[in-house]
Amino acid sequence: MNDLHQLTISQAHQLLKEKRTSSVELTKAILVRLAKVEDKVHACVTISEDAALEQAKNADKAIGSGKIKPLTGIPALIKDVMCTKGIKTTCSSKILGNFVPPYDATVIEKLKAGKAVILGKTNMDEFAMGSSTENSAFFTTRNPWDLDRVPGGSSGGSAVAVATDEAIYALGSDTGGSIRQPAGFCSVVGLKPTYGRVSRFGLVAFASSLDQIGPITKNAADCALVLNVIAGHDPRDSTSAPYPVPDYTKALIPDLKNLRIGIPKEYFVEGMQKEVRASIEAAIKKLEELGAKIDWDASLPHTKYALAAYYILAPSEASANLARYDGVKYGFSYQDTSNMWEAMEKTKQFGFGAEVKRRIMLGTYALSAGYYDAYYLKAQKVRTLIRREFDQAFEKYDALVTPTSPTVPFKLGEKVDDPIQMYLSDVCTLPINIAGLPAISVPAGFADGLPIGMQIIGKPFDEETILHIAFAYEQATDWHKKKPPI
Repeated sequence: MNDLHQLTISQAHQLLKEKRTSSVELTKAILVRLAKVEDKVHACVTISEDAALEQAKNADKAIGSGKIKPLTGIPALIKDVMCTKGIKTTCSSKILGNFVPPYDATVIEKLKAGKAVILGKTNMDEFAMGSSTENSAFFTTRNPWDLDRVPGGSSGGSAVAVATDEAIYALGSDTGGSIRQPAGFCSVVGLKPTYGRVSRFGLVAFASSLDQIGPITKNAADCALVLNVIAGHDPRDSTSAPYPVPDYTKALIPDLKNLRIGIPKEYFVEGMQKEVRASIEAAIKKLEELGAKIDWDASLPHTKYALAAYYILAPSEASANLARYDGVKYGFSYQDTSNMWEAMEKTKQFGFGAEVKRRIMLGTYALSAGYYDAYYLKAQKVRTLIRREFDQAFEKYDALVTPTSPTVPFKLGEKVDDPIQMYLSDVCTLPINIAGLPAISVPAGFADGLPIGMQIIGKPFDEETILHIAFAYEQATDWHKKKPPI
């Protein structure tokens, strides 16, 4: 079969189960696809061909003995911010350029326990700080729908890999929209679970109260399958929620009868592209046709403060988390000095990129004596107000629907010298991280051949409802079936 790389998880699982293909064949087909398109899109930092083929052989043995799980033998790529034993984990930063972790992140352990095949690691904005994957220390990933445009960020490599069939699925991380925004820009499905639903053990920290790992897939059903595997309590992560994990595939129902969906007007921001607005409004009407009760007058008035609060909270946490990179125990170390303090200073100067340094300085300033109450404490109070507002909205609605991004993918270099414009790219996604809620982005149309994503936001730990809405919408539309011309 020449088109094995185009399979979804469900399709690949069925073929493997029926022994109509093998994991080795499937993995080889993906590696051929990688060789064909990778030099155009630059989605991957590391490809572990030998290790992947070895895992595929082991998966085939398991399948041969009747032990097949939903992800057994299916090749995946991992954002290079999750620890992978024996495979470099760089966070697309010079400071971790040669770091090979001695252990696996919990999500990787779970994938390996199900005999998944891990092909390698994907490119990202350095330490997950960015919205375009232009902040990687290594190279820029390109959008497969237009190679002169950004794929979104920071999980740009993972989104591009799934869009171009370089992997059947991928994992990303989301601190302010880093799964959903690139999923929207690349016309794939990306889900940020509720904070605490998926273990962060082994995830290299950016902002610990905001980070969350989630799946990037070709459709909503695949998203449910991956979430079934990676979700669940982990005693090694003190923020991991001790709640049982439902079978998310049971939520995949094709109609939306009696579901109440609110459309918060604050998310249709000034300056939004008119084609994005038109596509999202058409998508909402489709949800109405499927039986949902739509309220176009929902309101979350504190949304306008979310961007400012986020860019105090996230850099403050980054400032604390990135203090560990001193060149002493691991990673890049500046040696050309006899002075320990100069060595630490130069390690950070040459090891971190411009955006990471910018956020460390912002965060350090916000946490400094005399400014802590004026900035960080105030931002935490705004966070509480935003969370309360969502809680009140969910007393009336089962879910909220918004655009994923106010624009289609922008051109490479267009916003790289204007941090404020770049930060505005996440204006629709970051309030969800501030409130710790689950949200999913699904393909919802195109403008001039460029993808548009629709975001569905759910109540805490109610990933089932957002997957239900995403699945029903997909069954009624063909946007998710369109492939980039690459």
